[in-house]
Amino acid sequence: MVRIRLLRVGAKKQPSYRVVVADQRAPRDGRFIEIIGHYNPRTDPPTVVIEEERAIFWLARGAQPSEAVSRMLTKLGIIEKFLSSKSEGQAQPESEAETG
Repeated sequence: MVRIRLLRVGAKKQPSYRVVVADQRAPRDGRFIEIIGHYNPRTDPPTVVIEEERAIFWLARGAQPSEAVSRMLTKLGIIEKFLSSKSEGQAQPESEAETG
């Protein structure tokens, strides 16, 4: 299964993280498919940057976010946009069937 999760980078006791798409079986700091953002908990407030388009792309293909990434996606409103686009995609074929 493909997951959207954090990959730890940075020096000892100075963590920062990359938001990556990786196979669930890969090690935390090992192989990944794509980097879609970054997270720095050491700034005040913590810095979260995620490419919305790529996150929605991977969510649409079945990637499951980890708990931490899920909270980030919810705060940024990406989950909401994904769900609304998903519901719109399901509604369009029905409306086309009615008009056709």
